[in-house]
Amino acid sequence: MIRVLAAFAFLIAALPARAVDIKEVTSPGGIDAWLVEEHSIPFAALEIRFQGGTSLDAPGKRGAVNLMTALIEEGAGDMDAQAFAKARDALAASFEFDVWDDSMVVSAKFLTENRDEAVSLLKTALTEPRFDADAIERVRAQVLSIIQSDAKDPNHIAGETFSRLAYGEHPYGTDRNGTIESVTALTREDIVAAHRDVLARDRLFVSAVGDITAEELGALLDRLLGELPETGAPMPERADFAVSPGVTVVDFDNPQSVVLFGHEGIKRDDPDFFAAYVMNHILGGGGFASRLMEEVREKRGLTYGISTFLVPMDLAEVYQGAFASSNDRVAEAIEVVRAEWQRMATEGVTEAELEAAKTYLTGSYPLRFDGNGPIANILVGMQMEGLPIDYVNTRNAQVEAVTLDDVKRVAARVMKPEALQFVVVGRPEGLKPAN
Repeated sequence: MIRVLAAFAFLIAALPARAVDIKEVTSPGGIDAWLVEEHSIPFAALEIRFQGGTSLDAPGKRGAVNLMTALIEEGAGDMDAQAFAKARDALAASFEFDVWDDSMVVSAKFLTENRDEAVSLLKTALTEPRFDADAIERVRAQVLSIIQSDAKDPNHIAGETFSRLAYGEHPYGTDRNGTIESVTALTREDIVAAHRDVLARDRLFVSAVGDITAEELGALLDRLLGELPETGAPMPERADFAVSPGVTVVDFDNPQSVVLFGHEGIKRDDPDFFAAYVMNHILGGGGFASRLMEEVREKRGLTYGISTFLVPMDLAEVYQGAFASSNDRVAEAIEVVRAEWQRMATEGVTEAELEAAKTYLTGSYPLRFDGNGPIANILVGMQMEGLPIDYVNTRNAQVEAVTLDDVKRVAARVMKPEALQFVVVGRPEGLKPAN
């Protein structure tokens, strides 16, 4: 089996170097999907997204969607958790369930010879989860342990603090796992309601890659997903980004401070997104080749690493960065970041920086396509972001089309040094703690 997967990964890794044949498939029952056929290996990956994710937690029920997702394979139909796991393993199938702010994720891999049985088992998990009392308490205890551990993790504290400042009472503003109090109070009825709210056909995105035809995929989709409810819970409103500029210090006894910083970002469908993407690579997204790594680490030794990232979510956009620095030097590192943010906003980038970024971004893109699972994941992500079906084949050309003027224009528009909020978790010298 390992050799089969390795062979398939090798075979398909070169796909973006040539045209990728992505087919639009609509099942007889009206379920849409994208498909890349590859029949040389008897193996396929199926990727399913339900839009909404933990943002669909009902008021006062924070953590219900996360707990529900963790329970899906803890028993289904007439199988308890152990019996379900044995049935899956006997088929050499792989099922993964996860959830994020904007989507619930179902990833499945199966051999062609076991496809029907694997799909039947997955259908049982999606449509007939048991939510047994003993499984609920076992998984609830695991989630509570994670929440308690996260409360002692400075990186998690920084993220949660920034989110609370940015999004307030919106679901984005709180931990998707919930709190000790909210998770402890969840009932089986809350979990059943979360399942009904999230797993619905009106928020469904699907892709498949591997040894399966369009006709076979259409039949599979109706069989697997056709009995799900037509509609789920209403989607939340957009989040108002409300971060004020400045520094917020969270006291944490540690020899170094963790810093998360940022301000409002740019939408994924903005015409300037590719220019912003290239700009960010130069500023802080390009590892050791980025400006911030050069200025903050290499020249001054203020950190081991610093990075920045554009985060266009479904209901808000943020431009963020992160680093850690010793308590006695973190204030200096913050000032260097501010200065580089300002320099990018006013000066843009050089021709050499632009060409180096393009070379890296276009050359590394094919490396993402290293197997049927990653490709299926990319395809379903494209659908959720509203990208055209030929995006895989046009993406590098869009990167190459970015000019110096494009970057300078978008830098002046997107970079807002005066709006930066720095959340500092530690005991930094020279920075006033929050009240």
